Amino acid sequence: MTSPHLTARLDRRSFLGFLTVGAAVVGVPSLLTACTSGSASSAQGGGTVSSGVLPTYVPVEYVKPDFPAVNGSTAGYAAIPDELVTAFAAPPGSGGTYTAMTPLWSAIPETAGNPYFDSVNAAMGTTVEFRISDGNTYGDKLAAVLASAKDVPDWVCVPTWNIPPRFGQAVEALFEDLTPYLSGDNVKKYKNLANIPTDAWRYGVFNDKLYGLPFPGELVHLATFYRADILEELGITEQPRNADEFIELAEELTDPGKKRWGSADQWITANMMFAVPPEKGWKLADDGSLVSRVESEEYRAALDWHARLYRSGAVHPTAVADKPEEMKPLFEAGEILVVNDGVGGWHESLGRVLPSNPAFDPRPFDPIAHDGGTPRVWKGAPADMFSFLKKTDDKAQIEELLAAADFLASPFGTTEFQLVNFGLEGEHYVIDGEGLPRATDAAADEVAPSYIFLVDPPKVNAQVQYPGFVEAYCTWMAAASEYVEEPLFYGMQISEPAQFASLATPFEDLEKDIARGRKTMKDLDEAIATWSSSGGEELRAFYQDILDKQ
Repeated sequence: MTSPHLTARLDRRSFLGFLTVGAAVVGVPSLLTACTSGSASSAQGGGTVSSGVLPTYVPVEYVKPDFPAVNGSTAGYAAIPDELVTAFAAPPGSGGTYTAMTPLWSAIPETAGNPYFDSVNAAMGTTVEFRISDGNTYGDKLAAVLASAKDVPDWVCVPTWNIPPRFGQAVEALFEDLTPYLSGDNVKKYKNLANIPTDAWRYGVFNDKLYGLPFPGELVHLATFYRADILEELGITEQPRNADEFIELAEELTDPGKKRWGSADQWITANMMFAVPPEKGWKLADDGSLVSRVESEEYRAALDWHARLYRSGAVHPTAVADKPEEMKPLFEAGEILVVNDGVGGWHESLGRVLPSNPAFDPRPFDPIAHDGGTPRVWKGAPADMFSFLKKTDDKAQIEELLAAADFLASPFGTTEFQLVNFGLEGEHYVIDGEGLPRATDAAADEVAPSYIFLVDPPKVNAQVQYPGFVEAYCTWMAAASEYVEEPLFYGMQISEPAQFASLATPFEDLEKDIARGRKTMKDLDEAIATWSSSGGEELRAFYQDILDKQ
């Protein structure tokens, strides 16, 4: 089968200094580069999300996308609209002032007297005073604030990877139950919040109540990328159709004499091809019993295949040495021709490489089933972050903050989105001769991702710096969406009891050791037996109880 992605090319255009385009945030640690679990780790012990708790989904389209969403895939815009739509005729706020806690993975700007923050606050009609913390240590800061229960800001961002232990208890004690305000048709009071898909809200439900305002994610988070430009030079026009052909391709591409290897570590790809249950995940056996990820035949087959890939000699020596941080640079330099990454890495790599190598053309393989049959793609976590409103008896305060959230959820194509993401025209960006916003020097000091971490509209791809990229991205994801499935316990906030926290840890090293030939499948059998006797059976019973209550 010839992949259309192997022949299409991307033309080069200079990198624009966007802080965020289509909600792809510069500086955020990759939200998409690790295997994503079907259930987030929070603290209420599981339970079914009642449909009556979730907001009614009422899509709103201010600007028609060039590449519409398919089955929940990311919609795309090939160009910035000539004219933006104003979503709010007047500021929706009531003049209140509130504090907010958010992370940032770049230099933290001074917010007092900052024209960017002042202009967004004025447009909202609500003043948000930010307490911005270093994103790399944000989890510790967040845990300390919540544990003390003192001086909790009015609005708090909680990334999914920073959810602290026993968070379900903290949620009820510290934050406002938004169910009366947003469940069902109540959300229609807030047109842009109603535009956020249902899945994104599901992860904001704790103890069968809606608490979290979402930062929506994407339907598909992970992909296997190849250097289409180099494969074209080598005359290779077909992508692998199964796991065996993947190894054959990696071997064909490998030529150490030319400093070229066909593959990086492909454990993520192995998980995708063999449809291994997500991290800490479970599957249902034919008899209805629960099977842990590490017990599954898919996991065993993926391990065996990954070891065969390593034995083929096609894996770069740096990957063999277990240095994952060097995979992207080696891929971009052409020493490795196939890697796995989060989908957000595609655009990021173009920004790094195209200025020095205009021919650079990374592409994702279409989903591959290990046996050449129909692929199975696990649906990614529908939200990457949430924010929560501090509990109060003042209903008017909650309503004003929700009105501000509705403003911040204004989607691409609106003047509100443009302001929140780029700042003031003429001061923080200018429109160039091609109609594209180009950041000014002032933007580097004044504009920083902040409001978007409180709530964000549905993700779209409007990264138009490189003609052809949006189409390639959206077309690929739309095609992949055909194979998307929800893993077991998808959309449920489940906190495993603390005694089970380290049960899966030994398997992380074992996966690496088996791939590199240091251990065998016999060691896997022993590890599973230890897992079972050390708490695995109790953990199975814990999940079975959740399953029985659905």
